[in-house]
Amino acid sequence: MLNPLTTQIWFYPNPIDFRKQIDGLVILVADSLEKHPTSGELFLFRNRGADKLKILYWEENGFWLYYKRLEKGRFVFPPISDSVFSITNQQLSWLLSGIGLFSHPVMESMNMQHFY
Repeated sequence: MLNPLTTQIWFYPNPIDFRKQIDGLVILVADSLEKHPTSGELFLFRNRGADKLKILYWEENGFWLYYKRLEKGRFVFPPISDSVFSITNQQLSWLLSGIGLFSHPVMESMNMQHFY
């Protein structure tokens, strides 16, 4: 199942060569991002034209590679950078819907200690 609610999502804002398939993305995750590709986390990549996304995901015994190409328009990406960063499920939904990752404030997580 893609992206259970608790799955960590990593976004790499530096455009990649979209000829890369699973093996090339696995090497990128392990070497450049210094993350574990089989961790069950989602790894999100963009192209230079801002009209394509790839998501790499490990599930139990193999990789999933999701690819989305917009036929019209562009995704709203943050500035290009080499720094991978974490996004929320909500931000991923915004991005896939054509809304920028930082267009809305993300509610702060709470750790409740006392209950009624």
